[in-house]
Amino acid sequence: METKAPLFTPVLIVGCIIIVVSFSIRASFGVFQIPIAAEFGWARSEFSLAIALQNLAWGIGQPIFGAVAEKIGDRVAIVIGALCYAAGLVLSSVAVTPEQHQMLEILVGFGIAGTGFGVILAVVGRASSDENRSMSLAVATAAGSAGQIFGAPLAEWLLWQMPWQQVFVIFAAMILCTLFLLPFMRAPTPPATRAELEESLGGILLRAGRDPSFIMIFLGFFSCGYQLAFITAHFPAFVTELCGPIVPGGFLHNIGITTTSALGAIAISVIGAANVAGTLLAGWLGQRHTKKYLLAGIYTLRTIVAGTFILMPITPGSVILFSVLMGSLWLATVPLTSGLIAHIYGLRYMGTLYGIVFLSHQIGGFFGVWLGGWMYDLYGSYTLVWWIGVGVGAFSAIIHLPIRETRAPLPNPASV
Repeated sequence: METKAPLFTPVLIVGCIIIVVSFSIRASFGVFQIPIAAEFGWARSEFSLAIALQNLAWGIGQPIFGAVAEKIGDRVAIVIGALCYAAGLVLSSVAVTPEQHQMLEILVGFGIAGTGFGVILAVVGRASSDENRSMSLAVATAAGSAGQIFGAPLAEWLLWQMPWQQVFVIFAAMILCTLFLLPFMRAPTPPATRAELEESLGGILLRAGRDPSFIMIFLGFFSCGYQLAFITAHFPAFVTELCGPIVPGGFLHNIGITTTSALGAIAISVIGAANVAGTLLAGWLGQRHTKKYLLAGIYTLRTIVAGTFILMPITPGSVILFSVLMGSLWLATVPLTSGLIAHIYGLRYMGTLYGIVFLSHQIGGFFGVWLGGWMYDLYGSYTLVWWIGVGVGAFSAIIHLPIRETRAPLPNPASV
C-alpha cells in the first residue's frame, strides 16, 4: 500500500517561520509613518518614498536571490537576505534625513527578497509532493499573513514602550534569529526530464519572455502589488486621520481599541488574520479548479470591495468589514500565481521565474506607496490613489482570462 506524502515537512515548517518573522517586520512599516514624520517634521511623502523604494528593491532583488538560490544554494540566499535585512534596520535606526532612510530601505528591500516568498516558495515547492504542492504553497503564503497579524500590533505596542529607533534594532535581532533554523531547510533536487536538465537558465528566461502567457502573468501581478503595498503603508495613517471616533462602551472600546491609531494597526492585523483562511482556501481551490479563472475572480472581488469602501463613510465598523473582506483576498493570488508558473514552466527555475513576475508586483507596490504619499501631500487626501487601485484591479481581472494554463513545450535539446 502506497503511503501518502505528508503535507507538513521540516522544510515547510521552517520556511513558514522565516516568512512569519520577515513579513511581521515588513507589514509594520506603515505604523512608523506618523511617528517618524512627526519627529523630523517631514512631509508624508518622504517616508512614503522610503517604503516605496523598499518595495521596488524587494522586487528587483527577488529574481537575483532566486538565481543565487538555484545556482549557489537556498540557504546561502537566505543568509545574505537576513544580513541585508538586519543591516538595513540597524542603520535606519540612526538615520536622520529622508535621503538616508530612503537609501537604507533599499537594503531592507533586498533583505525581504532573500527571506521572503521568492526563495522560500521555491524551496517549499521542490520539497512538496505533486499532490501537496498547491496546498504547501498556500500554507507558506498564509505564513506571511500570520506575520502581518502580529507585526503591526507588535510595532504599535513597542512604540508605546520605547523610541522607534529601538524597535528597529529589536526587529533586526528577530530576523537574525531565524538563521538558526537553516539546517532544516534542505529540499531535494526536483525530478526533471533530460530536456529540462539540459535547458539553461538563459534558455528558460528566453522561452518565458517570448510566451504571451508569461507576459500576461507579469502584467497582472502589478495591481496586486499596488493595492497591497498602498494599504500596508498608508492604511494605518488613513484610519488614524479619517475614521470616525470609536464610541465608548462599544465592542472595540471594550476590548481595548480606544483610538483610531490603535484601530489602524489592528486593521492590518485583521487583514492578515482573514488572509490566513483566504490563502488556504485559494490553495485548496487551486488543486481543483483552473488557476487563471480563480485569479480573475480574486481581482474582480478586490475591485468591488475597494470601490465600495471608498464610496461609504469611513467608520470603525466599515474599517473592520473592509479589513476582513480585503484580507480574505490579500495574498490569495500568491499560491495561485506561483503554482501557475510551476505548472507551466516546471520547478527547476521556479524561483527565478516567480522572482521576475514578482518584480511587476513590486513595481506596482512602489507606485502604490509613493503615489499615496505624494498625492496626500498634494491634495490632502488618499481618494485618487484608491480609485487608481480600483482601475488596475479591474485590468488584472481581465488580463488573466487569456492565459494558457498548460505546460509550456520544452525546446529541442539539440537546439539549445
